[in-house]
Amino acid sequence: MGKIPVALQLYSVREDCNKDFVGTLRKVSEIGYEGVEFAGYYGKRTKELKKILEEFGLKVAGTHIGIDTLLGDELQKTIEFNSILGNKFLIVPGLPEEYRNSKEAWSKTANLFNEISEKVKPYGMRIGYHNHWIEFKPTNGEIPWDIFFGAANNDVVMQLDTGNGMKGGGDPVEILRKYPGRAATIHLKEFSSTDDKAILGEGEVNWNEILNLCETTGKTEWYIVEQESYAYPPIDCVRLCLKNLRRILEK
Repeated sequence: MGKIPVALQLYSVREDCNKDFVGTLRKVSEIGYEGVEFAGYYGKRTKELKKILEEFGLKVAGTHIGIDTLLGDELQKTIEFNSILGNKFLIVPGLPEEYRNSKEAWSKTANLFNEISEKVKPYGMRIGYHNHWIEFKPTNGEIPWDIFFGAANNDVVMQLDTGNGMKGGGDPVEILRKYPGRAATIHLKEFSSTDDKAILGEGEVNWNEILNLCETTGKTEWYIVEQESYAYPPIDCVRLCLKNLRRILEK
């Protein structure tokens, strides 16, 4: 294993980015991450962002953006921004209630994602969806994740967040088996029922099986580490996450 590059979701170091965006990206690169996934741009314009990434040898693994940036006239602006940035993964990290408050809403949202997927495809881009925990709580006996990805076409990226999924009662291993080839990018987040600050590799996630599936049937292009709660300073947490991930990959 270990053929897939590793990026950091910058939400993991959001306070550091607020204080010193450029310095934080320098540290992320020095730690050994190969790319970053954005969750906001900290007042930087596209060309400036690209220059910073190039300076530190970082690639773009994706961006988290609201569904509103993919609708109407905003879509073309989003395409132009990400074309300059060199990003091909446009990931929606959650939805307003009207998009997800019933089985019909989830199905309708999946069809909307299919439509947007066709619009961004000529630009070499893909739209995707990232879970929290509500997606695995049954709605009238059905799992919203399955409703959505049962209706979404294969071009819509299934960005599974392992820790969030387990928090909602989902099994990341079974999800990856059920939807082969859909996890083009995946959030590697730890889950522990006893420690909400657990670092990757120190909880209950079955990393060996998850990484094996990503390396084989998942068609995964990026591992994206995310750490949302901290027992240490955030930059130290993400350093430990990468260290532990490398140890697991070497087994």
